Amino acid sequence: MSNYGPPPDPFPKPDPDRSQGTPPNYGPPPGYGQPGAYGAPGYGTPGYGPGYVPGYGIQQPPYAHWIKRVGATLLDNLIGAVAAIPTFIGAILMGAATTTTTWPDGTTTSRVTNTGEHTVGLVIYLVGLLTSLAFFIWNICIRQGRTGQSLGKQVLGIRLLKDPTGQPLGAGLCFGRALLHFLDALPCYIGFLWPLWDGKRQTFADKIVSSVVIDDRAVAQ
Repeated sequence: MSNYGPPPDPFPKPDPDRSQGTPPNYGPPPGYGQPGAYGAPGYGTPGYGPGYVPGYGIQQPPYAHWIKRVGATLLDNLIGAVAAIPTFIGAILMGAATTTTTWPDGTTTSRVTNTGEHTVGLVIYLVGLLTSLAFFIWNICIRQGRTGQSLGKQVLGIRLLKDPTGQPLGAGLCFGRALLHFLDALPCYIGFLWPLWDGKRQTFADKIVSSVVIDDRAVAQ
């Protein structure tokens, strides 16, 4: 008769090498309401805040009020106007160096009377155009694309995000959204007023790129 040894223990003891020590800490499971990568409270992955499940509407994201959106846009435009100050200075200098003559038949002609002053004005004007473009690219495309906030949106406590992931759009989509605002102006700027009655408070440009504007301060409460 062959000897196969003792039968296996039905209740094996745990391996001491594996049972000792502190179990690995994997951290809390990802969920909604954890601080996001950009410092805004309540932004998890995915979703916009505690209890929100995309597509089910358990908790509606706190969409930013139209007044706040208008205020943020005005602030961005005001700061952009400061960046464009050289264009105004350059235009004044070029105007001062130019003489305009109106003839009896109603036609007008302009000629440069001070070439040096006109050249300086032109250079300053072009510098102003470059600073304005640089500010737009940095503030509206890069900064807002990475964090969801332009300078104006940061002051007002609102954030532009992708719907329904709750993540920033990125520079490319922010640039495209800015260009698509021309649709909001047609006709009679109705697209800019659309958030007043829209369920997600979106403009036409928002709907095309699937973006929403969230109220950070409402999420934090």
